Order: sequence, then C-alpha cells, then structure tokens
Amino acid sequence: MTSQTTLAKPGQDPGEPDRPDSSGGLQAGLKNRHLSMIAIGGVIGAGLFVGSSAGIAAAGPAILISYAMVGLMVVLVMRMLGEMAAARPSSGSFSAYADQALGRWAGFSIGWLYWFFWVVVLAVEATAGAAILENWIPGVPQWAWALIVMVVLTATNLVSVGSYGEFEFWFAGIKVVAIAAFVVVGFLAVFGFLPGSDNPGSGLAHLTDNGGFFPEGPGAILTGVLMVVFSFMGSEIVTLAAGESSDPQRAVSKATNSVIWRIAVFYLGSIFVVLTLLPWNDPSIQEKGSYVAALDSIGIPQAGNVMDFIVLTAVLSCLNSGLYTASRMAFSLGERGDAPKSFAKVNRRGVPQAAILASVVFGFVAVFFNYQWPDTVFQFLLNSSGAVALFVWLVICFTQLRMRGIILRETPGKLVVRMWLFPYLTWATIAAISFILVYMLTDDTAREQVVLSLLVAALVVGISLVREMRNRKAVSQ
Repeated sequence: MTSQTTLAKPGQDPGEPDRPDSSGGLQAGLKNRHLSMIAIGGVIGAGLFVGSSAGIAAAGPAILISYAMVGLMVVLVMRMLGEMAAARPSSGSFSAYADQALGRWAGFSIGWLYWFFWVVVLAVEATAGAAILENWIPGVPQWAWALIVMVVLTATNLVSVGSYGEFEFWFAGIKVVAIAAFVVVGFLAVFGFLPGSDNPGSGLAHLTDNGGFFPEGPGAILTGVLMVVFSFMGSEIVTLAAGESSDPQRAVSKATNSVIWRIAVFYLGSIFVVLTLLPWNDPSIQEKGSYVAALDSIGIPQAGNVMDFIVLTAVLSCLNSGLYTASRMAFSLGERGDAPKSFAKVNRRGVPQAAILASVVFGFVAVFFNYQWPDTVFQFLLNSSGAVALFVWLVICFTQLRMRGIILRETPGKLVVRMWLFPYLTWATIAAISFILVYMLTDDTAREQVVLSLLVAALVVGISLVREMRNRKAVSQ
C-alpha cells in the first residue's frame, strides 16, 4: 500500500485506494452481454439441479415456501449490495465496503472467508464435473478429468478477463436456455397441452393429493430452508465483475433490478414444474434426481444424459466463476494490504496472475484432499466453509446500514439504487439471517457446519484484530 496521493481513475471515488500495479490495474474487458449472462447465470448453481430432490423429500410441496423465503432474503441482500456497488464499483465488492464502513477487521475477515469458501467450491465442482466426464469416457480416471478441468479453466482466466466472460457467457447461456425450456415444456405438460407427452397432466392436483401441501408439517419449511439456502450463493458475483466493465453502475443497477424475476423463474418456476408433474413422494425423484424424473415423466428421450450435460455446464460455470471470484477477492485484499502485495499486481493483459495462481493452487490441494481424505480433511473443509454464505449476507446488511450515510455525505449523486424501506427491511433481513444461523444449531445435520464455520470465522477475525493492534503500535512508535 502506498501513501502517495493519486488521481482517481474512471469509476473510482476520490479517496478510494488506487490500484497499485504495473499496467494501470484491472482492465474493463467485460462486455454488457457478459455481465448480463453472469448476472442471470449467477443464481443458477449446480446445487439447484442436484440438490433439490433432498429438499422435496424433506418438506414436500412446501419446499416452494422454503425457496420463496430464501429467494426473498437474497433479493433484499442483493438490493443492499447493489446500492453500494452502483455507487462505488470495486473488485472487492462487499469486502471493500465492509472495510470502509465497519473497519479493517471486517473487510479483512469477510474477504478471506469468502476466498476460502470459493476455493473449497473449486474442489467440489471439479470432482462433480470429473464424475460426469468419467461416466462418459471411462478410459480416463476421475482424478485426471478433475485435473484437466482445473487446468483448462485456469488457463482461461489467465488469458484475459474477456476470455473468462466469454466462457461464462456460453456456460451460463446453456443453463439459462435449458432451465427456461424445462419450465415452458413442463407447464405445457402439467396442463395437458404438450403433444405426445407421457405425463397425464393433472394440473395442480399433485400439490395437495399426497398428504396435503404440508405433508411433513409446517416445521419442515425451516428444514427446507437449511437445505436450499446455500444453492443461492453466487448471485453477488456480478458486483465483483462489474468493476471490470466499461459501465459498472449500469451493470449493477440492471442486475439488481432483475434478480426478482430470475429467482422466480429459475428456482420457483422449475421446482413448481417438478412438483406438479410428479407426486412429491414419487421414488423416481430421489432415485434419478428431480429434473431427470420430471423429464422422464414427460417422455423426453435420454433425459438422464440431457440433464448430465446441463449439470456439467452448471459445474463448469461454477468452477469458472469460482476461480474468477476467488482471484478478484484476493486481488482486492492485496490492494488493501490484507494479502501479499503480489496479489494486487496485474500482467500486461490486466489479469491478476499471482492472485489466480494462488487461488487455484489451494483449489488443487483441496481436490487432492477430496480424493485422499474425503471423509476427514476434506469434510472438515466443507463444513468449516458451509455457513460462510450466511456470514457474507449478514456482513452486507450491517455494512449497508453504515454505507448509506457515507455515500449520502460523500457522493449523494451516485445513490442510484436504493434499498427499499431503509432501514427497516435491512434490519428485518438481519433478523432472518440470524434466525437461520441459530436454527442451524438446533439441527443435527447443520450444527457441525455452523459451529466449524464460526470457529474458522473467529480465527480469521482474531488474526485481523492482532494485525490491527500491531499496525497501531507500529504507527504510535
């Protein structure tokens, strides 16, 4: 970090730290179509395709309420983040804002926790993608496929931010087209308008004809919330990517305003289709997965292979974005002096090479742990990062409470996106996230996740406070 005064760059507020690097910082290499698809695809994770069947089994048709509750929470969090990101675009997004509003300890802590979350996700998604590829081409061992996938996407991110954006445009595009087609075709089959469908098209009857809408009781809604909440992680990526676009304010505003329909169509719409095509307790939902079972009920040939292809693109998209997101957070931490200075340097193409390589090295190590010690070391990594999504959302809420006043004092003209009913909805969201964290402690399957995540968070916060004390002591001397 340098104390030298520099002129603010385009899209950078006066007083905001400059981007210390050899070639003028991150380049605006993302086009509007890239950001639009990153925003749309960011809310469609692989967890939606492979994890929804467990939620349906736990809550029945009432899982729709679980998805709606979490979706509403994400919409509110994204609105808060959009307010800050539109006013102050930054590659560090909520970590940089927490640094300004809550203190260096907050920006340091949530930045490193978020980085940790995504590098663990790299290992999970690489292994999931490798399993699908090995099923298609069994001659290549699964570990080799995981290595190939990681190397290819690392190379993509190293070339330029534009190449990341292009890959993500097509990966996310396939996800979006596939799930939109699923919703349209499913609705036609549900109401008996799809020619040649094998599904009887019983309308909305399946929502209540097997034990009612709450077959496992109203309390199962909260169990469902715990199962689906983490599949929404990733919607915030567009606010990090916006910093590398030519018009970040417009990109963030557009993404924030469209998050409602994206969640409504892709999550609620697709799960609604599954629950109306089949009874919630149909064995095929658990045996084949909810989407494959739904496609089979319509009579779509090779439904399993079709869904495997879609899941693979979702996995590759998540991998691609995970590596991008982890590296940009590492870059931002390096800029602020909270990570090695080399992380804040970019090459002549405007790519933070050291930050990317550091992130992928940890990802490779985590992949190794996944194959070598899946039930011990890797399970610890998974559980200790499991509740980070909720911590991130909670920090965004507290940060926005403070940042609103800072923005109004310093750059009121940039407050183009505003949180609704401020500060009441912000406090309501804080209460909802806190309730989920407390409820996780009472759930046998979620307790270990939240306890280990809290321990890791406490460790990182402790390190940040010690660093701050040392820095103050050094300054006073």
